[in-house]
Amino acid sequence: MLQDAIARFTPSLPLAVALSGGADSTALLVACAEKWPQQVRAVHVHHGLQAAADDFERHCYILCKSLGVPLAVRHVDARHEPGESPEDAARRARYAAIAQAVRSEWAVEALHDVAVAQHADDQVETILLALSRGAGLPGLAAMPVHWQRDGLTWHRPLLDVPASEIRAWLHARNIEWVEDPTNRDERFVRNRIRARLLPALQQTFPQFRDTFARSARHAAQAQSLLAEVAQADLAVVGSPPAIATLRGLSHARQANVLRHWLRTAHGVAPSAAQLDELLAQVADCATRGHGIRIKVASGHVVRDGPLLRFAA
Repeated sequence: MLQDAIARFTPSLPLAVALSGGADSTALLVACAEKWPQQVRAVHVHHGLQAAADDFERHCYILCKSLGVPLAVRHVDARHEPGESPEDAARRARYAAIAQAVRSEWAVEALHDVAVAQHADDQVETILLALSRGAGLPGLAAMPVHWQRDGLTWHRPLLDVPASEIRAWLHARNIEWVEDPTNRDERFVRNRIRARLLPALQQTFPQFRDTFARSARHAAQAQSLLAEVAQADLAVVGSPPAIATLRGLSHARQANVLRHWLRTAHGVAPSAAQLDELLAQVADCATRGHGIRIKVASGHVVRDGPLLRFAA
């Protein structure tokens, strides 16, 4: 199945591959280098968070040399702030470092596409995490196959391939990889899902990877439709939104367009409780003297005469 996934993968060339040194990214790099000789580059991000990080970097150098693939290494400080998820902090640092490496190392090659190695098990874990947090459609849509970020096009070509098949493919070719010891640390929720829930799902619903992926695609399609409705409604209510026009929409469309406005115009996302309070205040906003001030992220949504504004 890995070979089928790579056969369907049609990025622009040259292509950069994010290489951690683990099984998934090692397999992705090898498969891409075989399909596009001399057209693949690799980026390794050294997080500096564990003693084994130097071994990861060493493995990447050896692998890339054997494949004839140019390698860029970036060292980052991926420590998290108080109250911040360590996984989120490391992910943001990693994507920023990869984008910076691509722009600085291969700008003259007009390299615009990057492949990352998340697979079918990662997708299931993401969906289960979203369900556990009561996420809406954006969360249930999980990870997209393609997306834009930092002026680059990112790809997940292995998103339909189970982790077991990736490792079997490497074993069949006698290709080594490094194991991240933190992947066994069940203090992290994602690792508990991998160690406890995925085996139970495999036993109870053997086709769960395919069915979960199908549900994620349905959620992504529905979210795309909601985004179109929100864009059309925002054109009517305005940006910033006119309160009287906003009140003329149904409750669900008010919620949808306010989320869209806050995300696209200000880059913030209200919590469910904040959005509910904002909708309640809009519903009560029948007089000119009714004030609104609702905290959202690091700012507030406030009433400014006939309009809603976001004050950072």
